[in-house]
Amino acid sequence: MQNGPMDDELSQILDSIGPRLRALRSDRGLTLEAVAEDTGISVSTLSRLESGKRRPTLDLLIPLARTHRVALDQLVAAPATGDPRVHLRPRRRERRGDVLVPLTQYPGRVQVFKQVLAPREPRLVTHAGYEWLYVLAGELRLLLGEREFTLRPGEVAEFDTGEPHWFGPAGPNAVEILHLFGPHGDQAVVRTGPSATP
Repeated sequence: MQNGPMDDELSQILDSIGPRLRALRSDRGLTLEAVAEDTGISVSTLSRLESGKRRPTLDLLIPLARTHRVALDQLVAAPATGDPRVHLRPRRRERRGDVLVPLTQYPGRVQVFKQVLAPREPRLVTHAGYEWLYVLAGELRLLLGEREFTLRPGEVAEFDTGEPHWFGPAGPNAVEILHLFGPHGDQAVVRTGPSATP
C-alpha cells in the first residue's frame, strides 16, 4: 500500500523535529547532558531524537519545549509548502488599547514586533537592553531622560534602555511602529513616576 499525501506530510514534519531540536540546543550553548538533566530525558534518547533515529512523542516534546522556552508548535512546524506567508497572532492589551504583533519568536535573541500604540500618559521606565524604533504611520513621541523627540513615518530611533525612556503617540491618534529589542527588553521595570512634559 502506498503512502498518501497526508502520510508524506506527517513524515516530513516528524523528520524536521530532530534538526530543529539540535539547532535550538546549539543556539543556547547547551550540551545533551544539560538538557537531559533539565528534562529528565536520557542523553541517549535525546541523541536519537536529534538524529532522527527516534520518533518524537508528546511526552518527550513537552518537556523539551519547556526547557528551550519555545511553544510546542515551534517544535512541530509544518514543512515548507512554497507559501511565504507568515500567520501572525496579534495580542491586544484591552486596558490600554494597544495591539502587539510578534514578528519573531527566538528566545534569548533580538525580538521584533509591530505595535499600534494608543494614547496614554507618559511613564518613564528603565531596563537592560537596547531598543530600535521605526515609525510606520502616525507620529511617535519619544522621551529619553530630560529630552523629547517627535518621529514621523520613516524615521528611526535607537537607544540604550538603561536610560529612563517612554514612547507613545505624539497626539490624540494611535501610532504604528516596528519595535526591535534585545533579550531583556520585554522586562521593563518602572524606576520613576509619570514624566512631566518638558
